[in-house]
Amino acid sequence: MKNKHTRLSTIKRIISEELISSQEELIKRLSDYGIQSTQSTLSRDFKEINISKIPHPERGYIYVLSEQLTSDMVVGPANLCDAVLGIRFSQNIAVITTKPGYASAISVTIDGHKTKDILGTIAGDNCIMVILHEESQREEVIAYMNSLFPVLKHLG
Repeated sequence: MKNKHTRLSTIKRIISEELISSQEELIKRLSDYGIQSTQSTLSRDFKEINISKIPHPERGYIYVLSEQLTSDMVVGPANLCDAVLGIRFSQNIAVITTKPGYASAISVTIDGHKTKDILGTIAGDNCIMVILHEESQREEVIAYMNSLFPVLKHLG
């Protein structure tokens, strides 16, 4: 258990201080610290410590700790908004489609701005499932989403 704690702490430190764009690159950096890891172990670690991969203007994509993610980290707030392609509803679920690679960053933005209408999100690569509170009104959710992502007003 001590080895796992050390590995997780080191991953957090590396991700916080460096622009890491692949698991292979992170495995090499961990090796520099004397920590051996496999890609499958890293994948499990990423889920446990909540690491997201976001677009970066020079590196393509980089890993970030989701707790440190802000909309301005993703090339700029305008580009984050531009990545939202649409929203559809089915009872108490909303599905937001995004440009590839942006769903996680957008999901973190939604989760980070707490509202009584949204219980939480689940993000893939280009799609986010938003779980709405049972008593939520669709119009209120749309207004909230428009406040975060003004581009939705124009998507119909």
